Amino acid sequence: MVRNGKKVFVALSGGVDSSTSAALLLEAGCYCAGVFMITGEYSNCEDAEDIARRLGIKFYVLDLRKDFERILDYFCNEYKGGRTPNPCVLCNRLIKFGKLWDFARSKGAELLATGHYARILEHNGQLGLYDAVYTDKDQSYALSMIDSRILPYIILPMGKSGSKDQTRKIAAKFGLGNAQKAESQEICFIPDNDYAAELEHRCPELIHGGNITDSDGNILGRHNGIHRFTIGQRRGLRVAMGKPYYVVNIDAQSKTVTLGPKGELVHKRLYATDVNWLIDEPTSAFRARVKIRYNDKGNSALISPHGDSVVVEFDEPKPAITPGQLAAFYVQERKNNRVVGAGWIDKVSD
Repeated sequence: MVRNGKKVFVALSGGVDSSTSAALLLEAGCYCAGVFMITGEYSNCEDAEDIARRLGIKFYVLDLRKDFERILDYFCNEYKGGRTPNPCVLCNRLIKFGKLWDFARSKGAELLATGHYARILEHNGQLGLYDAVYTDKDQSYALSMIDSRILPYIILPMGKSGSKDQTRKIAAKFGLGNAQKAESQEICFIPDNDYAAELEHRCPELIHGGNITDSDGNILGRHNGIHRFTIGQRRGLRVAMGKPYYVVNIDAQSKTVTLGPKGELVHKRLYATDVNWLIDEPTSAFRARVKIRYNDKGNSALISPHGDSVVVEFDEPKPAITPGQLAAFYVQERKNNRVVGAGWIDKVSD
């Protein structure tokens, strides 16, 4: 990480990853400043401010609540359409590597650093997004929709790090005071992880009952809102079938949730739209490993580009492909896995 003398703004959340990133950059000789983003009523900058004080760096608080309304609108609208959104991916593109980077540049920043576990590497004279060395913590999937033009200005110190325990040891070495801080698994604007309650508060029109059926149209029960379901869901279905049944379809227009056995959950093709390429746009089909959710290990597939959309055909049928989620495309370069693009899953077929 040779960035000696560079002016780097670090997106500080107060967590151990972003804090350790800032400490490592300072150790490497960078001039650092910390920025905390206010995105909603649950934002609290005290921990981030404490980290900045301990490190002796300038600290900014950036109020992005107005801009973040776009993320909240997207979150609600996707559920209204019977889809399962991924707000963190959109936030990374529009807010963290969009509005926050604009602010950093206005203050003279040359680079923007975050605590994400991913890497920016050079290959054949081009910069690309790659998965982290510690693959169990890899967050490249969540970064796959960022604008390729920002890649030269991003630095991700945690990408070459080992396990989370090693990160905590580094944080303790620097005396950051948060080495043992619990890791948040929640979306920032839903701190208690109660999606349904937050959605009903923001979009009361979602509270609308409908039928729960099987694939033949037989009514199995009733529900009180399609926002309480996602493709592949098994628990909380309010229907006892005597054998495992899963959500296999959500029809937003009729408010119908369809259940079926695991075999009905499996498909071989997905269609993704609004594709974001992190390489020169391909003109022909190519093979890649495709991840369809954050914790997915990925599966081999053929990707056929069609304008701003792609058809992904897996070598083997894939369960629980979820409209609204992201499909990210990885190709192997020597020992590294490069994210070459991603798109929003729109529909599936056999």
